[in-house]
Amino acid sequence: MRNSLGGRLIASLALTFALNAMAQDYPNRPIRMIVPLAQGGSADILARVVGNDLAERLGKPVLVENRTGGGGHIGSEFVAKAAADGYTLLSAGIPQAIGMSLYKNLSYDMGRDLIAITQGATFPSVIVVHPSLPVKTMKELIALAKARPGKLNYGANTGSPNHLAIELLNVGSNVKMVHIPYKGAGPVVTDVMAGHIELASLGLPPALPMVQAGRLRAIAVTGDKRSAQLPDVPTVIESGIPGYNVTSWYGFFAPARTPAAIINRLNTEIVGVLKMPEVNRKLAALGADVTPTGVDEFGKFVRDEIQKWAKVVKASGATAE
Repeated sequence: MRNSLGGRLIASLALTFALNAMAQDYPNRPIRMIVPLAQGGSADILARVVGNDLAERLGKPVLVENRTGGGGHIGSEFVAKAAADGYTLLSAGIPQAIGMSLYKNLSYDMGRDLIAITQGATFPSVIVVHPSLPVKTMKELIALAKARPGKLNYGANTGSPNHLAIELLNVGSNVKMVHIPYKGAGPVVTDVMAGHIELASLGLPPALPMVQAGRLRAIAVTGDKRSAQLPDVPTVIESGIPGYNVTSWYGFFAPARTPAAIINRLNTEIVGVLKMPEVNRKLAALGADVTPTGVDEFGKFVRDEIQKWAKVVKASGATAE
């Protein structure tokens, strides 16, 4: 028994020394930043904006790679199962948190198999309708949905925050607006403008030009404060639905069991990038709020979000099918 305990202690000390040595030498080769969603989306934009300056701070290239599919979970699973050495990172967020309950057969757990490094930014969405729809406020939309149960259709990527944003309205207001699945925000914008669907929740970058051109009517923003780019559009909370807050958040992750020294180094450097004035300007131009956090703070936030959306998914009956 004594020899066995001694062997385990020696092995543990050897592992500790090896991890410390790895952390002190980090990084000594290029880092891959996996984006599990399409190019041009919020997670992709965040990865590319941060990646350039992060490479300068770390002294090694940061290579952004899109691994799409499975509702944003193929790339996330790839990182969760990668070597825990700090050379494979993930730019992801609310779609993956929602997916933990929306998808039934995932082979990774966001809260267990990934470690949160820092939140990066939040991106509010706006609820828009076709200009011919006789509603200009959230109260009028809810009243129309009650008068036409199951007759108002909304478009959204399955499992996206914009999907669950309308489902949260369904649950909170006891109405039934019907989800029409899409792949990408572009087709949703096109179909709302054409009148093929009545409404959608959309991120500001694709929605803003059409709202400004009068081709879509913005009736509320989904976050807990108004957008600087749509200052006259109230929040859903201001529109009479208390407690409503759907903000698309994204941040950075690494495989679980990545040494704490590497995680702390990455947190320091990424937060440093996020606080750079030029990075703030780039993200603010897209309607984003830069939101750097500590490691523990972001980890708790992610776990809370997974639980929050699990309740919405269950109450709404939303599925990924």
